Amino acid sequence: MGAMVLPCDPMPKTFGRYLPIPCTRSGTYPWHTGFVRLDGLIDLVMSTEPFLELLDHWLSLTKSKWGPKYQEIVNIRLGDGTTRRGQVLEVDGEKAVVQVFEGTSGIDNKYTTVQFTGEVLKTPVSLDMLGRIFNGSGKPIDNGPPILPEAYLDISGSSINPSERTYPEEMIQTGISTIDVMNSIARGQKIPLFSAAGLPHNEIAAQICRQAGLVKRLEKSESLLEDGAEDNFAIVFAAMGVNMETAQFFKRDFEENGSMERVTLFLNLANDPTIERIITPRIALTTAEYLAYECGKHVLVILTDMSSYADALREVSAAREEVPGRRGYPGYMYTDLATIYERAGRIEGRKGSITQIPILTMPNDDITHPTPDLTGYITEGQIYIDRQLHNRQIYPPINVLPSLSRLMKCASNHSSSMVVAWKNHVESLTTPQFVKDTYSSLMSAIGEGMTRRDHADVSNQLYANYAIGKDVQAMKAVVGEEALSSEDLLYLEFLDKFERKFVAQGAYDTRNIFQSLDLAWTLLRIFPRELLHRIPAKTLDQYYSRDASN
Repeated sequence: MGAMVLPCDPMPKTFGRYLPIPCTRSGTYPWHTGFVRLDGLIDLVMSTEPFLELLDHWLSLTKSKWGPKYQEIVNIRLGDGTTRRGQVLEVDGEKAVVQVFEGTSGIDNKYTTVQFTGEVLKTPVSLDMLGRIFNGSGKPIDNGPPILPEAYLDISGSSINPSERTYPEEMIQTGISTIDVMNSIARGQKIPLFSAAGLPHNEIAAQICRQAGLVKRLEKSESLLEDGAEDNFAIVFAAMGVNMETAQFFKRDFEENGSMERVTLFLNLANDPTIERIITPRIALTTAEYLAYECGKHVLVILTDMSSYADALREVSAAREEVPGRRGYPGYMYTDLATIYERAGRIEGRKGSITQIPILTMPNDDITHPTPDLTGYITEGQIYIDRQLHNRQIYPPINVLPSLSRLMKCASNHSSSMVVAWKNHVESLTTPQFVKDTYSSLMSAIGEGMTRRDHADVSNQLYANYAIGKDVQAMKAVVGEEALSSEDLLYLEFLDKFERKFVAQGAYDTRNIFQSLDLAWTLLRIFPRELLHRIPAKTLDQYYSRDASN
């Protein structure tokens, strides 16, 4: 039964920051009187009696026997026939606080009715959502045909049994050398881009979308093997609080590269309601979960900008008059961010996966800001975009020293044959779950059987030499180049060529992992074998004297 307007006693036009809503009845719910707050929240007071008096911007009414439930969805029907959605944020006796996702602009005080649905917020999902553009609330905005939903799913997602999570082992090739060689991303990983205003994080994210693919090393070969066809890969992109220029950039890039048919875009622009940003990433991740776990697709989820999301969370918290935490952000922001980031991964028995790359801009380049600080605790590493490299016209300006990929690990002391032999031996001595957990801790996304046997050693040596080169560069500024040894000069030469040839590459310059490793060996040959302490002699015999073109 639809909501109908019931007669109410005359009410004043405004009460402070509130606008009155007429009393309504919806289904089995009691009558209610509501007030629209100008900051996007609706205060609803449940009662079977007319309101009595106004106390501190709230109405004091008789308590009702039945009231709204926490996180319940309400439909708000305006006088012009349009409908908006809201969610119950707080219930305190006869008072309920409802957030309106589309904002309260245009809500009148005569003909607006509110209907409680008794449901949590769900979003329609379908395979047809690929190639479509939606607003932050999940409504199509591309003038296309309506989506015929195959299911309605709770945007909060379903909890995943930790024992059913599959350890990410397959490397995703991004085509960017600094990421593939030194900060490899595994399928099912969550790894953010730490950037700042004015840096090309959007261009890097678009490049990853263009070039991303699974890499496997063929037996006795160094060829690239792709995992299935292109229709097995999908991208879900969610923008929160971005300007129209950024939204058009991604849309244009997807269309020009012919990948729009495998992309689902959710756009919450800077001029859209702030409250809508709270649900945009959750709707995007719910869509990704359906594509991954029900349709068997490998989904790459890009969330930008998580700093705008955190600011929206702070604004909603302030509107609810909650006790602020560090820098005004709510004390539960760590938990809230975890409900987003932890939805990445792989599940036992399901073919699909969700790899998550959140993008956040650090205010004033401050990595200790609450948003990057808490994000770093939850995610499995970070890719650091450096302003100094950007000022030197190096693209992509990825600083490898503060960057990290925790799932890249590959213990160079453990070859694949040793690990398999250990597994077979222990399997008869202990429980299968213990073997599974310990075996996963030794395996990784790189190394023999995944990329190439020299991958981990080359990465370690590049890190060591680049760090030493930075120290030598700092020492040179103090004592001058004349006071440096011949060995120090080799590290300076390596530092310069590493940044100009290895870090720097064009936005449309794709290097597969084997090309990147060969390029790394070209740089390492600057040093005599005796200085390459982190590479075993057997690996040096195989790769050090080999021509890079092979």
